[in-house]
Amino acid sequence: MLLRLAYLTMTNALAALRLLPMSDRDKDRQILALRHQITVLERQLGVERVRFTRSP
Repeated sequence: MLLRLAYLTMTNALAALRLLPMSDRDKDRQILALRHQITVLERQLGVERVRFTRSP
C-alpha cells in the first residue's frame, strides 16, 4: 500500500513537471486529443454506460 502511494505520488509529480514548459496552445491540443479519445471509447461502449459503485 505504501509503495503504491509513493509510486502514484512520484508519477503525478513528474506529470505536473512535464506540464510546466507547455504553452497554452499545447495544453489545448492535449485536451482536445483526450476529449477525442473519450468520445471514441464512449462510441465503442454503445448504449451501455459504466456504473461505478462504492467498495464495501
